[in-house]
Amino acid sequence: MIVNISPASQDYLKVIYDLSEQHGRAATSQIAEQLEIKPASVTGMLQKMAKEDPPLVEYKKHQGVTLTCDGEKAALEIMRHHRLLESFLHEILGYSWDEVHEEAERLEHVISEDMERRIAAVLGNPSRDPHGQPIPTQKLEIQALTDTPMGELRPPQNAIVQRVHDNDPELLRYLADLGLQPGARLTVLAYVHFDQTLHVQIEGREETAVLGPSITGRIFVELEQHGQK
Repeated sequence: MIVNISPASQDYLKVIYDLSEQHGRAATSQIAEQLEIKPASVTGMLQKMAKEDPPLVEYKKHQGVTLTCDGEKAALEIMRHHRLLESFLHEILGYSWDEVHEEAERLEHVISEDMERRIAAVLGNPSRDPHGQPIPTQKLEIQALTDTPMGELRPPQNAIVQRVHDNDPELLRYLADLGLQPGARLTVLAYVHFDQTLHVQIEGREETAVLGPSITGRIFVELEQHGQK
């Protein structure tokens, strides 16, 4: 599927998929911000991708962009490459979870489908990557997300961390120090409306963590009933 799609187009497809999941459509300005490219350059690239055979996106000026069926399949395939590579680097080669994203970004465009299958087999066909992000299956199906942004929690809710955005190594190192990784249990002790901070108790840690929206907006959790383990 992705053999004839340039690495640059593949990067666009991943970003559009992610933004569309969050907002329904991806705006040019959002894509530009994510890829750190000027909006005018993004517009030109989207117009080109809309004219591919088959088209990868549906683009209308001032109305944003969505993926076509072919574009979505290609996005899921490159996401599968990326997340399997992150898992391989972490579990087999011993990379820390803050190191794998950039390495996977470089490798995802060049691995063969045979290597993808071998990596998946060695790992036991994992369903999630080291950051908790779902890995598309070989049939390019992906688990529906039902988790909740951590920033929506309020006391005295309990939750389990499901996934974390993976593209900020400094944040990942900070979260690892706090023990806020997939599988971590936490209890919300307080919410401060003025600065939107959450005061949380992380299971196994003595100190209370105080987290602002720049962090809680990038962590996704599953709610637990009070007392559930």
